[in-house]
Amino acid sequence: MKKVEAIIRQEKFEELKEALETDLEISGMTVTQVLGFGNQKGQQTYVRGQAIMTSLLPKILVSFVVKEADVESVIQFIMTICKTGEVGDGKIFVSPVDEVVRIRTGERGTEAI
Repeated sequence: MKKVEAIIRQEKFEELKEALETDLEISGMTVTQVLGFGNQKGQQTYVRGQAIMTSLLPKILVSFVVKEADVESVIQFIMTICKTGEVGDGKIFVSPVDEVVRIRTGERGTEAI
């Protein structure tokens, strides 16, 4: 099993969520609102005529635990939906998951996903 975490633009989240519900057999996801910066380095906004530089930008962190065989299709799916070609599209991280346990039933492994 693998954990796929994608940091994406806020405006792409609803489109990704709807597409996942209809196109992929993903049984669940965790969504977190996060702040961060990378190559985008923040953005300049204006408040009452004053320029203010915001270095931490709001993003959405979406996490999935999937079977190893599904990792590449999930990555390609996220990239297809979330890619705009502009700086700030986000990143995808993949890490191993040693064990999953469903608390309610005690199921383990892929049955618990």
